[in-house]
Amino acid sequence: MSSGGGGGGRKKKGHEEHEEHVNHERWLVSYADMLTLLFVLFVVLFSMSSVDQKKFAELAAGLSAGFGADSAAFSGQSAPLDGAANTAQVVQIDPGSNPGDGTSGTEGLNQKQKDAVEAAIKAEDRKKASANAEKAAQEAEDLKEVENKIADALAKEKLLGNAKFTIDARGLVVTIITNEVVFAGNRADLQSGGRKILGAVAPTLVKLPNKIEVDGHTNQLKAKTTFYPSGWELSSARASTVVRFFTEHSIAKKRLSAVGFSDTKPLIDPSDPRSVTQNRRVDVVILTTLTADQAALLPSAAGSDAKLHTGQTTAQAKTEAAAEAAEKTSTTTHD
Repeated sequence: MSSGGGGGGRKKKGHEEHEEHVNHERWLVSYADMLTLLFVLFVVLFSMSSVDQKKFAELAAGLSAGFGADSAAFSGQSAPLDGAANTAQVVQIDPGSNPGDGTSGTEGLNQKQKDAVEAAIKAEDRKKASANAEKAAQEAEDLKEVENKIADALAKEKLLGNAKFTIDARGLVVTIITNEVVFAGNRADLQSGGRKILGAVAPTLVKLPNKIEVDGHTNQLKAKTTFYPSGWELSSARASTVVRFFTEHSIAKKRLSAVGFSDTKPLIDPSDPRSVTQNRRVDVVILTTLTADQAALLPSAAGSDAKLHTGQTTAQAKTEAAAEAAEKTSTTTHD
């Protein structure tokens, strides 16, 4: 009994279990990770909140030189690539300012650096203006060539006197006086003479990529229109008749438009006796493909061709060019 009891006691001692050790310091790992991330965050925020003034000045100098501006704005300062150990200044950005509002882009720069930035901007504007002027000059030459071709066709049919030409901001304007040869009074049906004039113009228009606008105009007489309620309908009908004629002569519909102006855009002063016939007209406008800024320069680029004039044929243009070249040679020789 006693021995059994003693054996039972020894068995209990041999199978005694111990509680598993628990690590109560695991939270330190997560805490250290959080501190590391916060440190990285503040380093990034600090790096984003400052501007290297030297690098900004070097950028301004590079822009100024690239756009052809005088580099004297940086006189007295070392060049960005001369190897000099310039000390970079850090300009703090106002935390309350909006980085994208453009109100503080030059804050912290000295006057010379601000002048350099302004010079770079002005140089870019001059470059753009020069490019626009070149585009306008080239377009004026191209439109003049179109005028020469139309004038050649009209001269061949002995109809050159029936059209006038102008180059304005819209493009090349071919003005056809709608006298009895083109349209009968108060009518919008093309006469045989009008068909002949437009038939001479159409082949040149077919070959062009430009869109074409046809404008109808009436004179300023207060006479009542017989077959139309007013000059608006009459001028629109005449423009539409010309557009329809062009579509019948292989000009795509999508390139054409018709507009009626009644008597609102006189060619010459209504007080002039010639206005009765001259203001009663149809304008065929070969629209320019230039941008608005470039097209605004077309009249000045066209020179005397910006005024209403009789069409110049290709032969006449060559003769005039040869005369101008001879005059320049003679002037150079005398100099």
